[in-house]
Amino acid sequence: MLLGRTANGLYWMHRYIERAENMARIVDAGLRMALTKTSDAPEEWSSVVVSAGAATGFAAKHRTYTAATVSDFLLRDTDNPSSVMSCIEAARSNARMVRTALTREAWESVNEAWMVLKKSLCRPVPESDLPPVLDQIKRETALIRGAFHGTMLRNEIFDFARIGTFIERADNTARILDVKYYVLLPAISYVGTTLDNYQWESILRSVSAHRSYRWVYDGDYKPAHIADYLILNGRMPRSLHFCYRNIVDNLGYLAADYGARHAAQETAEMTHETLKDKNISGIFETGLHEFLSDFIVKNNRLGTEIAEAYNFD
Repeated sequence: MLLGRTANGLYWMHRYIERAENMARIVDAGLRMALTKTSDAPEEWSSVVVSAGAATGFAAKHRTYTAATVSDFLLRDTDNPSSVMSCIEAARSNARMVRTALTREAWESVNEAWMVLKKSLCRPVPESDLPPVLDQIKRETALIRGAFHGTMLRNEIFDFARIGTFIERADNTARILDVKYYVLLPAISYVGTTLDNYQWESILRSVSAHRSYRWVYDGDYKPAHIADYLILNGRMPRSLHFCYRNIVDNLGYLAADYGARHAAQETAEMTHETLKDKNISGIFETGLHEFLSDFIVKNNRLGTEIAEAYNFD
């Protein structure tokens, strides 16, 4: 049985890696929306900060919402615990702590990402250079995931890493959808317009779902279809349903390995069943914001229950 400290390190290493990639994707979505020139760029960048869950921290340091201030805060600022650089530092620190539980390839991929991104983010990134830098962040995190998947034994080490990844991913998808619905759309008069469609398209791009969505829906950008895709589609790797199916599986493997079930297993299974039984029209009738807010609370509670069950330090 893994020590709680090791399980904690693996879990948070992968949460931070996922968070770093998600932050790059949120900035990428903001950049795309700001470039449309269909509304005030400061409004678009303000929504990006809200989407990243960094509004309070940003307001304490900056007065204006621009590509420069927002990207710097979300990518480089180590005072922001969720910036890409902060996340990569934290991921590497956790990886070092659990180094004996990792294959050489897994450790080296994390260390390499840290070195590459420390160099790329050592100074403010000009707006014209943001696309290649954001692509680099996404590429480095993908290489970590590939090294881990390709070399690690499928045991409790793998389970804690996967659980961390999917709890973080589910939280990110839910927050992005919620912010789109309540913050990004300026007024009800924009619903169904080119602006509305472009913003929904940007959300799909921010979660790497743009092309796959078009395969399923033939490029028909409807809010109900997009919400259905990102919440209930079990084959879309960033949907809430997909994340919870994997969380339930990996928590089930831990329960079998350790011979004990905990509250975490019950919470995950209940959430998964809810996602399996729901249809998108029912979610919209009761309120998308209410559904997503409730999901985020339950997802956070699951993280706490996992920490308690497996004695994270």
